[in-house]
Amino acid sequence: MRNLTIDGSRLWDSLMEMARIGATPKGGVCRLALTDLDREGRELFMSWCRAAGCTISMDRVGNIFARREGTDPSRKPVMTGSHLDTQPTGGRFDGIYGVLAGLEVIRTLEDRGIRTEAPIEVAVWTNEEGARFSPAMMGSGVHAGVFPLAEILDKRDMEGRRFGDELARIGHAGPDEPGARKVGAYFEAHIEQGPILEAEGTTIGVVTGSQGQRWFEVTVKGQEAHAGPTPMSRRRDALVGAARMIDLVNRIGRERPPLACATVGVIQSRPNSRNTIPGEVFFTVDFRHPDDAVLSTMEALLKSGCRAIAAEGGLELDIVDFWYAPPTPFEKRLVDAVRDGARRHGYAHRDIVSGAGHDAVYMARVAPSAMIFVPCIGGISHNEVEDAKPGDIEAGANVLLHAMLQEAGVAG
Repeated sequence: MRNLTIDGSRLWDSLMEMARIGATPKGGVCRLALTDLDREGRELFMSWCRAAGCTISMDRVGNIFARREGTDPSRKPVMTGSHLDTQPTGGRFDGIYGVLAGLEVIRTLEDRGIRTEAPIEVAVWTNEEGARFSPAMMGSGVHAGVFPLAEILDKRDMEGRRFGDELARIGHAGPDEPGARKVGAYFEAHIEQGPILEAEGTTIGVVTGSQGQRWFEVTVKGQEAHAGPTPMSRRRDALVGAARMIDLVNRIGRERPPLACATVGVIQSRPNSRNTIPGEVFFTVDFRHPDDAVLSTMEALLKSGCRAIAAEGGLELDIVDFWYAPPTPFEKRLVDAVRDGARRHGYAHRDIVSGAGHDAVYMARVAPSAMIFVPCIGGISHNEVEDAKPGDIEAGANVLLHAMLQEAGVAG
């Protein structure tokens, strides 16, 4: 099996065909969770899986599982996968690469008539991006017991549409209980979504773990007043206070190089009128770091600094701890299998820590897990210009194939 490789052209063609569903004028993809486009992508994936001899099942949060049986019914499946949903201005590879690389593993095994001892499964996790419904990684989170199913089904998007209703509308509310499916090992292939691999000319990132994340929602309240008659000294301008807090967020990240990341991604000002002093501002904060102690320090600095800014400006402040994901180390045995797969093919590789959240982070709570990164051009992701080289895409899938075979075992 040392020289076994996937069909790189077939994988690339599948990626390009899927990218047509929700294609944007700038070459990207907008395929938000539980939309009609999401349903179209799901149906295409399932048709490909059935053609490759898989059986399909679905759970109550909409996670899809395509299964290729093994020869040992007592073995738990070796699973791979990722997600089909995208950001509003997303790219052609984020998430879907991991799904279709898994499908290509199954296609390759079918082509060669290779049977594995353990079953092989490919998962599509619902709403990984968190773009339409928040928080992110809902499907894998429910599977891993991080979120209660009822709570997720009741989440609403910005238009007030309920998650559970939309899932039923597209016909993907399955019958299976989330988490009932036990997994022996989980691998996930993904573009790096950062610049390190490309900058170093490295083909494979052997992901040893994931950064921790803390998300916050901040509301600043002042007093609305007329922009003309109100003297500067008498103003309680919520937007001025929020601007200072946003600058604080940026400084907290910049003062902890090279691994800290700090982002304000959403800001809403009310009443949003050009001649009215803003009376209320809402914004989000995203902190990331692989060291939980540093992450906690960043949180403390945010809260104390925002309180001081609010007091100075005569403003009211509310900070909600919205979401926390601790730093997650991956299973050494599986990480070693990824490293071994890269060595077998002679691919340049290096250990790397994931700066983004992925479904593998939640899967690591319930099964041994590991990830494979490949470069993306310019390190750009969550952007319509997101791109990758066919050779790198093929290389990552080859490593995935060998890592899964090493874990699943080849039937004699």
